[in-house]
Amino acid sequence: MNSTASQTLLGTEDAAPVMVVNPKGASSFLLIGDHAGNAVPTRLNALGLSDADLSRHIGWDIGIGELGAMLAARLDAVFVRQTYSRLVIDCNRNETQPDLIAEVSDATIIPGNAGLAEADRAARLAEIHAPYQAAIATELARRDAAGMATVLVALHSFTPAMRGPLRDRQRPWHIGILHDGGDTAFAHALLAVLRDEPDLVVGDNEPYRMDLIDYTIPRHAYPARRPYAEIEIRQDLLGDSACREAWADRLARLLPAAADASALHQGAQPRD
Repeated sequence: MNSTASQTLLGTEDAAPVMVVNPKGASSFLLIGDHAGNAVPTRLNALGLSDADLSRHIGWDIGIGELGAMLAARLDAVFVRQTYSRLVIDCNRNETQPDLIAEVSDATIIPGNAGLAEADRAARLAEIHAPYQAAIATELARRDAAGMATVLVALHSFTPAMRGPLRDRQRPWHIGILHDGGDTAFAHALLAVLRDEPDLVVGDNEPYRMDLIDYTIPRHAYPARRPYAEIEIRQDLLGDSACREAWADRLARLLPAAADASALHQGAQPRD
């Protein structure tokens, strides 16, 4: 069985599992990045993967770390982002889901996740997954105590095509908005303003559905009926800093417009 030397995963040489960008941001938007990083703890020996594999879409949501920081600056928003690769542990999955720690991802075998000992699984949960989710909960509690309104926006990116049988179909959407339970008014308003952009192909719960698989938004938005949206941007449109700057500019324009439209539809005051 694959096992680390001890039940402690992160050493002094490893980065903190979560980073909070612009922690004093005053915007109503709280940005989160479940898959923003692709680091691997030193003790896991890169999970037996090459740097090239960890840099692919299986290792992280390409472009989201930089896009989130740019958008946080433009909106004066807080951005809570994960440091470690989704292959170490997927922070958008709950403890019981089989792909929480994937042994295979998009036809690529992950050697460091094969036959994982329960103690090692527990260490990844305790040292990476739990601190990330706790950081989001702490920020929400701070905002609630201060009387701040919050619109929770999860930033993700998706590969233009998956590998494997029947999965090589090119995905036509430039951006998708995911939503399911809770208060979906903001997500639908965001879909509407995106559809007014003449150059965009917009997916409604595409290329994925937000259902029983997603964890972060349902955990933090649904019970309190917080407005939310999960944004998916196609990765070939985030290929360099100039592309990410363009998306940050666009979203900095459209997110407030959607929030205002949603507030007006519900009879509330527009966002400050």
